[in-house]
Amino acid sequence: MPSRLNTQFGGLSLRSPVIVGASPLSMNERTRMEMQEAGAGAIVLPSLFEEQVIDWSWNHGRQLTPKERMILGQSDRTKHHWVCPDGDSYLALVNRASSLQDIPIIASLNGYTAGGWMDFAGELEEAGASAIELNVHHSGAREYGSSAEIEMSILDSIRDVNSAITVPLFVKLSSNFTSLPHIARQLLSGAQGMVLHGRAPKVDICLDTLRLASRWRITSADEGVDSLDTLMQVHSCCPAMPLAACGGVGNADHLIKVLLAGADVAMVTSAIYRESASVIQTMLHGLVSFMEKHDMQSMQDLKTQRPLEFSSDEERTAYIAALTAHLRENDPSSAGT
Repeated sequence: MPSRLNTQFGGLSLRSPVIVGASPLSMNERTRMEMQEAGAGAIVLPSLFEEQVIDWSWNHGRQLTPKERMILGQSDRTKHHWVCPDGDSYLALVNRASSLQDIPIIASLNGYTAGGWMDFAGELEEAGASAIELNVHHSGAREYGSSAEIEMSILDSIRDVNSAITVPLFVKLSSNFTSLPHIARQLLSGAQGMVLHGRAPKVDICLDTLRLASRWRITSADEGVDSLDTLMQVHSCCPAMPLAACGGVGNADHLIKVLLAGADVAMVTSAIYRESASVIQTMLHGLVSFMEKHDMQSMQDLKTQRPLEFSSDEERTAYIAALTAHLRENDPSSAGT
């Protein structure tokens, strides 16, 4: 892998800016090796859901809150969707994957309350996870007094989990927030990176049964990236926050565009389902060709040439200063200089 593709993401040193997003594909050892050989910088394991974490906590003697008991009581509805059967099996997966792979393995947690995640996050770190991706949702609006209260509950949960671990914590948020740039600034005290955006199954209505249905699909090859504008807004407002693009990155052009829009890395999932892990190598070859064409010797060269909009030269100068400081802080080779 060309050294010019070496990049930093939230404290992780990666050999390329392509991360394999969370999916059942990474359960298979041979598939993980194919992803690594194709040039992936890191791999996110499938998500462990909140119900499973609560069950693990209960089995290990922690007292549950009334809300956690309610969530656990409803878990029979979701069990058939779980890729990994339970918390202990997930810890074993993290341990084996981190032992066999030469690239960072990122564990993924998915849920609402984060009540029992602190203990389990520490277990994930001990099992060998290089980082943890926290896919945070919020429950119905009727449970909160305002949108600010929703955001505060999420921020508090993230800070609690971050305080329990020493590995990087990456927060995966959906797009339905009032202002993601402002949330990014608040998250600087609790997260080492943001993933934009977390995709959720689409809600549908069955006209035969008049019941709600959820439908999940992989993105098609002709779909574009759906987060370029948000990436630019968040990055220009908060350049200190490392960003991962997620959703629709399917070819080299998509990869290049999200990096120019402000992402440090891109998470790729649907394209691997469609074309196998070899699509990672194809993307990276396209990125290298683009960098050679524009005389970019490193990922830092690419980042400093992003076509972001600024209202004045002073804003542009301040942006470059902040970006350079951020890159130095995350570059181990700059220590002591």
